[in-house]
Amino acid sequence: MLNFPTLITTIFSLIIILSFLPQNVNAKPPPNPVQCNGKVCTLKNGYGVWGDRRDCTSPSISYPTTEEELRLAVANANRNKLKVKVVTKFSHTIPKLACPSSKTNQTTLISTERYNSHIEIDTKNMVVTVDAGVSLRDLTNKVEGAALSLVAAPYWEGVTVGGLISTGAHGSSWWGKGGAVHDHVVGISLVVPGKESEGFAKVLWLEGNDPLFKAAKVSLGVLGVISKVKLSLEPAFKRSITYDFTKDDDIEQIYVNHAKKFEFGDITWYPSKYTAVYRYDNRVDINTSGDGINDFLGFQSQSVLVSMATRSTEKAFENSKDEKGKCTMATTFMAYKQTIANGLKNNKLIFTNYPVIGTQANIQASGSCLYSSPLRLDLTCGWDPRIKGLSFYETTAIFPATKFGDFIKDVKKLRDLITPQKLCGIDIYNGFLVRYIKASDAYLGQHEDSVVVDFNYYRGDDPNIPRLNQDVLEEIEQIAFFKYGAKPHWAKNRKLAFLGVPKKFPNWNKFVEVKKQVDPQGMFSSEWSDEVLYGENRENGDGCALEGLCICSEDKHCSPSKGYFCKPGFLYSNARVCRFSQGEILSSNLDLGVIS
Repeated sequence: MLNFPTLITTIFSLIIILSFLPQNVNAKPPPNPVQCNGKVCTLKNGYGVWGDRRDCTSPSISYPTTEEELRLAVANANRNKLKVKVVTKFSHTIPKLACPSSKTNQTTLISTERYNSHIEIDTKNMVVTVDAGVSLRDLTNKVEGAALSLVAAPYWEGVTVGGLISTGAHGSSWWGKGGAVHDHVVGISLVVPGKESEGFAKVLWLEGNDPLFKAAKVSLGVLGVISKVKLSLEPAFKRSITYDFTKDDDIEQIYVNHAKKFEFGDITWYPSKYTAVYRYDNRVDINTSGDGINDFLGFQSQSVLVSMATRSTEKAFENSKDEKGKCTMATTFMAYKQTIANGLKNNKLIFTNYPVIGTQANIQASGSCLYSSPLRLDLTCGWDPRIKGLSFYETTAIFPATKFGDFIKDVKKLRDLITPQKLCGIDIYNGFLVRYIKASDAYLGQHEDSVVVDFNYYRGDDPNIPRLNQDVLEEIEQIAFFKYGAKPHWAKNRKLAFLGVPKKFPNWNKFVEVKKQVDPQGMFSSEWSDEVLYGENRENGDGCALEGLCICSEDKHCSPSKGYFCKPGFLYSNARVCRFSQGEILSSNLDLGVIS
């Protein structure tokens, strides 16, 4: 009989062996986010589960293919007093921004999946106008075919133009117009409710200093339906990238100069390993030799067996509270990423040496697991909800540049207080990814130069089962959003990150005024989008803090029967976190009548 340590070693060895095998890009495509059965349509995000694990449904959905069909869909909803939400073919937003109301069945969905045929490039003025449903990859390929480049884009290409504009998607840059895509938008066509004399819906063209344009740049889908987007372009260029794996001693001093020195620079920090990875990334002339691509490891097609084995291994370490096992995973994964340059490939094949040089379209964004064949059932995106693969939270905090260094110092102090092994859960995924975006005139954008920090971590299959060292991650989360006032990324995060969010945006009231002007009846609002938009917390039930639906204030918000109690943070005393306390389990179980 195979004992437990041998089983884990066997699974882990299989992960590494299979990871080194060549992988065919033809894989099982991601599922469509909307599934209808003739009576009701169910919307899921790309991960197959919402933050609150509750279904998102609507009786109907429409698929317009032109702007006029889009206007008619909005008009029909307005005429029949329906709540409306827009969905895309990808649906990778984590909060429930795309969910219509659960309080009524008088709702409908409008999908932009088939509204994706128009890409008009004006080479003289270096702009491109696209339908909202056009994918990022289709856009960048078409633009570079005209010897131009889109300067800003997110790292993940599984997004549509309308979707990424709505949620403030970004890359990394303090140069030029910055790393946020909405700051490269010069015009937006927006379909909003209208009077009966206007046919119940109308199309607004927004640009320049129009307050409606500043609101629509990052609109969260609550103003209307984005129909077309005009983006500024630049002459085509290439990028040259080198990753430098080194010690993390001076991140808090280096991060500003790093952004100033490298146009597209970022930093990945693995705190449990005392390692920082500096991305040296600048543009070079389009004629520079090199045909490299960025095929980021996490976005590659993965063997179903690898994804399931990875999940099973981490789950086993979670259940046995095995910090050492998690740290072994983190060490091995980080070493593998260093070996393959995290997915960079010279000449589109394999990584051989630095720098890797390629076109802007091939370097900026990646997502090869999207381009798939239904005939290949053995390869998928690692988080495909149809397999027992990866499931994780993604916390993304946006700091004023002047405060980010202090956040880094606090995380280092916390690491010293608790031992670095308790941070290995973050490093299994991608550590802390540090990126840069500039000040924006968008009302829901950043009003000052900012630093963005993303970190992913394990999410259990059962919402009632606490996670290993979840108190540490909750403390870091609360240090970011409440001690330093970081803003949440609109398309990511657990619900608690949005608490008090209106106070963090100086132009908040201006956005609300535009909302009242273009959608006075709240047709594009729902209780879910209101929770995000207005930062309200309506959750206070048993166990609500386990999945970030609330911040604990009582033990019942954690899981006292499993030994998790509401406690202050180790470093940030104002934090309230769910911490495992072996000594309190017995008395708690006695109180609950579990032990007689």
